[in-house]
Amino acid sequence: MSHVSSANYPIAQPLATILNSVIEEEKLPSSLNLDIEVEPASDALQHFINNCFVAMDNVFFSTPSSSRQHPAFQHRQLIRISTCQEEQTLTITDLGSGMTRSDLINSLGVGSRLSSEAIAAARSLDHKLGYKQDIQSESDSDDSSSESEGEEDEDAVVDIPCGDQDVGSFYAAILALAKKVEIGTKSKFDDYYLFQLPAKEHDGIHPYTHFSISRPMDEGVKPTTDNGFDKFTDIRGDSGTRITIHLNERAFEAGLLDQEKLKPMLEHILETSPYSVVLEECLDDIQRQEIIEASQKEFEYFEQLRKEKEADGEDDVDLEDIQGENDDSYNSVKERAKYIPLRLSMGERKMLRLVEAAMACCDYTTEVDKPFKSSARRTHSQLKHITSVLRGMVTACDYAAGQNLLEEEAYNEYENSFRQMFEIARRHKIMNPEKMRTEYGKLIYLLQDAVSPSIMPHLSFTCKGQIETVYKFLEDRNGLGLLEDPLIEIATREVLAGKKTRQMISLEIRKKERAVAHLKQNYQNRNLSSEDIHLCLYSICDNDSFLNSNRVPIDKVIDYLQKFFDPTNIEEGYSLAIIDGQDGSRLSHSHERQYYFALQSLTLWRDIIDDMFRLWAMAEEDLLSESVTYSLQNTGQGFQRVQQSPRTYKSMQKILSRVQSKVKQWIGSNVIHLGDHNVPNALTFIDKYTQVPRILSPIVSCLENLERICEEDDGVLKLVNDGFGGVEQLKKDILYDFFKSAFDGSGADNFYDAGSCIDGRLTSAWNWCSQLQDKPFYCIFKLTGFIGFDGEFR
Repeated sequence: MSHVSSANYPIAQPLATILNSVIEEEKLPSSLNLDIEVEPASDALQHFINNCFVAMDNVFFSTPSSSRQHPAFQHRQLIRISTCQEEQTLTITDLGSGMTRSDLINSLGVGSRLSSEAIAAARSLDHKLGYKQDIQSESDSDDSSSESEGEEDEDAVVDIPCGDQDVGSFYAAILALAKKVEIGTKSKFDDYYLFQLPAKEHDGIHPYTHFSISRPMDEGVKPTTDNGFDKFTDIRGDSGTRITIHLNERAFEAGLLDQEKLKPMLEHILETSPYSVVLEECLDDIQRQEIIEASQKEFEYFEQLRKEKEADGEDDVDLEDIQGENDDSYNSVKERAKYIPLRLSMGERKMLRLVEAAMACCDYTTEVDKPFKSSARRTHSQLKHITSVLRGMVTACDYAAGQNLLEEEAYNEYENSFRQMFEIARRHKIMNPEKMRTEYGKLIYLLQDAVSPSIMPHLSFTCKGQIETVYKFLEDRNGLGLLEDPLIEIATREVLAGKKTRQMISLEIRKKERAVAHLKQNYQNRNLSSEDIHLCLYSICDNDSFLNSNRVPIDKVIDYLQKFFDPTNIEEGYSLAIIDGQDGSRLSHSHERQYYFALQSLTLWRDIIDDMFRLWAMAEEDLLSESVTYSLQNTGQGFQRVQQSPRTYKSMQKILSRVQSKVKQWIGSNVIHLGDHNVPNALTFIDKYTQVPRILSPIVSCLENLERICEEDDGVLKLVNDGFGGVEQLKKDILYDFFKSAFDGSGADNFYDAGSCIDGRLTSAWNWCSQLQDKPFYCIFKLTGFIGFDGEFR
């Protein structure tokens, strides 16, 4: 017997008002004067297709390389589209990661934060139409605003912005194309669900106030051809999403049901994607049946593979795939050298001080990242402040040249100088993430505007230069063989004292000196001097030092977790289990599940830090892209530059895939927020993960210095023994609180912004840091020298 589970969920009232007014426009009073601004049909269609890309990326990068190259997997790289003239529907299906019930509620149902213009339009509509529901503004409002509404001109035109930046991409696409939408989705970690907008059962007057989610099959049952999922666009197997759009007149007139018009739109959307689209109407019966049966063939292939491994006594994990995905080739010195910046020379350091001073005394982002009456005014402000900075830098070097530049405005004459100075500052920041914390943000945003299509033509040159890396430096001088010499590992290894004896340290130093001498002697040529080789070795050693100082705290916290806690043995009073809703937690985990959730999160952070220079290079490529521009949006944390970052996202996906392949089961969501209101752009992303050592280092420092302060002061020892039960118990209490509360999904006002997603794990850790002063052991942190998690901020 089938047990159907179904429930209706409310849509936020401002959004519901806009949906009802735009989609049901013909039912509104004729006296109402509306100016509806929806996105073009092609842009709206792209929003739906982009969601397919993200889901398919998740599956592709979480699948071992040998499996995803197999013919049985290839059907997952197809987006299936079908049209129906009779019902006027367009159906889009992907076999990507799919969505859980929680994703449907918190991602699709809740939607994005509305812009102030959209909220204002919703209030005006509510006033004119007399809706009884109260509209809650997402921005601050006062009593005067409600009074002015009562005096609003009844004949005034109501502008309803329906763009991506106003209502979010999903609802912007619906407003542009749909009368109603049905989504069928299956995640590997949840059952098959149906999402319907408007809700299946509604009052008929205002139908778009609710959406419904139902589970049409028993728990644990997968959609297959045997239980009715035998249509071309049905999803089958472990995961996938099907969206059926009942098209409105705008979409019909745009030609979304006309193959001759639909194909060019799809070709434009897919021109930079590795995936492809197949239209049902272009297939014959045999081809259509092959695609329908592909999911069953994939299942049979992987089931046969699993049985073969069991027969051979192997684990579920493909060892060959793990070696292929996780070998050290990505982490070799030669590969790392492609992203390791070259250490600055003394002359370059003088130029660095000039750029730092210029950025310190300018208020670029304050002046340009704010609302303007028109885009032309903002462009004028950007150009004015960019040229002010450029003139100031030239004047600081040569007063006469600065005066001449002010009169003639021939900035392109100094193109190479500007590129070099900005490149030096960027290189210095990458090598020293703790430096230029304010200046770098202004610098990168200034360069982001300077290379944009609206500003660069006025400057007549680009300020963006390629970062000088060790690999590039050696390549230009025919010295790449240096990076393949086995001795380079010894020559660039940082000598750490640790618990080594003086004799052992001296021996390591002598080995390093001999290795350096050998490399300088064997690889110098007429283009590459011994000093150049020494500079490259120092630069690689700087990278090694960065990894040690930033990765060691994570390694130590992992060691503490494994030393003080056992996933299978729960010590009384030290269960890591958490329950959603208790003590601020947004997750429910057993002791064992929470143990592995914390371990996996720490391992992921370690791999991110390990690959930080590569991520930083990708982040700058995205930020300074001349083709992918940003939009200035109020994300709830002020105006932010929201920009898609495909290179950073792909690199992060590879890191996540690498970490996931190390564990038998991944706990939590694998959603990576990037280019949304949580993580607006790649700069915010990089800044988030450079904070990991700042979070963990004070904890490690406290635990390591605890015994020392007890030995030095009897009063402290008495405090620890009487108040906390001894040094070891105090250590365990601190770690227990951290591993339980810093990985509980807390730190935001909804599940989508925190929870178990990749970035939500770090949000929870930040939240724990903000509550440290309320912990009973806070005094111990202060006694061990704790000042704060952030250190100096200039």
